[in-house]
Amino acid sequence: MNENVQPQPLDLPPLVESANPSGGGLARNTVAIVLAGGRGSRLGPLTDWRAKPAVPFAGKFRIIDFSLSNCVNSGIRRIGIATQYKAQSLIRHIQRGWSFLDGRFNEFVELLPAQQRVTADWYKGTADAVYQNLDILRSHRPRPEHVLILAGDHIYKMDYTRLLADHVAREADMTIVCMEVPVADARGFGVMQIDESGRIIGFQEKPRDPRPLPGRTDIALASMGIYAFDASFLYGELIRDAAENASSHDFGHDIIPHLIGGGYKVIAHRFADSCVNMIEDRPYWRDVGTIDAFWEANLDLTHVTPDLNLYDEQWPIWTYQEQLPPAKFVFDEEGRRGVAVDSLVSGGCIISGSTVRRSLLFSSVRVHSYCVIEDSVVLGNVDIGRNCVIRRAVIDKDCRLTPGTRIGVDPAVDRLRFHVTDRGITLVTPDMLGQPVHHLP
Repeated sequence: MNENVQPQPLDLPPLVESANPSGGGLARNTVAIVLAGGRGSRLGPLTDWRAKPAVPFAGKFRIIDFSLSNCVNSGIRRIGIATQYKAQSLIRHIQRGWSFLDGRFNEFVELLPAQQRVTADWYKGTADAVYQNLDILRSHRPRPEHVLILAGDHIYKMDYTRLLADHVAREADMTIVCMEVPVADARGFGVMQIDESGRIIGFQEKPRDPRPLPGRTDIALASMGIYAFDASFLYGELIRDAAENASSHDFGHDIIPHLIGGGYKVIAHRFADSCVNMIEDRPYWRDVGTIDAFWEANLDLTHVTPDLNLYDEQWPIWTYQEQLPPAKFVFDEEGRRGVAVDSLVSGGCIISGSTVRRSLLFSSVRVHSYCVIEDSVVLGNVDIGRNCVIRRAVIDKDCRLTPGTRIGVDPAVDRLRFHVTDRGITLVTPDMLGQPVHHLP
């Protein structure tokens, strides 16, 4: 799957407007469940010690911040986060950065770790992750009228109240957010077929041979893993599915095909109708599920006008704000000048007599003198010794590069120590440098 799929305009019936254009009532009566338990194995060593939603992105954020910010900006202030795989980094981030919602006003972000509440099993699938927390969902007061199911591992900006308004106005049992993707990439998605009204009449989860849209051979209609339900209907379907021994208890594999086959009203909602900050009418969505995609999406932010707008005061991305001094650039001598060009440099960084080009530096990176860093993503708390050369690389958090280290210069040499992708991007982690951060007995 190509994680940098560009969603295309979709020929569906126009969005039905809500009777309440602000969507405030819908948002207040909605609970969002963010599924954040996945490893993201295609990111390789980047997720050896953290879940994919906890992977840093864009200099100071985590991937999950985008789904959570979409909720808060949409007015949805009751949020549950289902965690499972190596969740400590994610849990710490949520505790530090997402505790600002006020429980006195019935606002919260609550963690829902896999804890065998219902059976002796951990979360067995996406639907089971919600089912095992059904008693918690039902305990909320006032009782939610709608439930949003969200993935916590994608980069996008979306107004969920537009989705909810469409769901309610069209009297759907389930609404699925969709986008057009090339057929070659559709194997990594749930692929759907719709009628002229936008009702979904067919669905295949990650098919080997995706069906293209009618009249097209190159484009398929893909699910984004974002679902809207009426709460009572969702509860009933989760209970029914949990009793099915043959089910894998997954929305894509089980719940959606059952609903479509049973004649329930499952509706497609165009991502473009809810996307925020589109560039030239192109909605922005990234999976960043591979090292290449992660590197590319981060470096896209260094462009003069990136596809993802992080400067929009009307739709900010919220996160944990470390208390750090401003970035600092020192020395102005020939051959020893601290500069960064076409780059993003986060707080706490010191560029000491070195050159940074077309790169993104996360918080508290120290670059000592006489270094050249180009086309690279350097995560937080990295120390780069003198006379280093780094090109087309991703340097993981807490790495210590000794003076004279050369990365991205000779791929054959890099492959002896580091992870090099098919596109020639070199990933370096502390473990690869013999600097284990996680001390195990």
